[in-house]
Amino acid sequence: MAKDDEIAYLSRMDAAGRRHAFDKPWSDPERGRYVQEFGAILDVLPPAPARLLDLGAGTGWLSCLLACAGYTVTATDISPDMVELQRRNADRYGVQLAQALVADYEDLPFEAEFEAVLFYDCLHHADDELKALASAHRALVAGGVCVTLEPGRGHRAHAHSVRAEHVFGTNERDMPPSLIIRGAKKVGFTRHALYTRPAPTVLITVGRWPRLGVVVALLKQFATRATPLAASRGHLVVLTK
Repeated sequence: MAKDDEIAYLSRMDAAGRRHAFDKPWSDPERGRYVQEFGAILDVLPPAPARLLDLGAGTGWLSCLLACAGYTVTATDISPDMVELQRRNADRYGVQLAQALVADYEDLPFEAEFEAVLFYDCLHHADDELKALASAHRALVAGGVCVTLEPGRGHRAHAHSVRAEHVFGTNERDMPPSLIIRGAKKVGFTRHALYTRPAPTVLITVGRWPRLGVVVALLKQFATRATPLAASRGHLVVLTK
């Protein structure tokens, strides 16, 4: 079952994989994208120190950055191993999380407690996104917002996703904005807004115009490294209760 696989996710990694997970985003080749997306999320959240629920938070790196930005953050994950790393990351960042809690985001214990709920790169792991969105809706105060940033169409077919499903057993679903918005309406959200995710930029700085072969080589390098992951990312969706 995918939930059991999510719980066991960290234990199935080797030492290098666990270190990479703990040190994200700085350990990841895509760290520039992660930081851009963090900035985009900050732009749509209510002002700090709003109470924020970070769902499926993994090792808690984003929760800690949000706490650094002044938010009152409750971090959750279905895996006790991940929640332990959330606490360790909070110590490392020198921040205090309101809670680091083991919880299934399809069945949350919260009722009207948060001004914001965040699904960052985790809703696509859900067995049932409607249950997850309904849990988020219940957790929000009236007028609160649920922010999602998820992989869009084509994610499941990507080589990285195929490997993750095979090795770790996790769900790697396409989670385009249309699916999220349709589900959000069903569970009671009243409004939605859609924002384009941060786009990667190529900047070539030279003292003169480069040879065509140099430009082609750089574009090929960019296309093979950055584009497949970036292209699979969806939009920022903001849902209002």
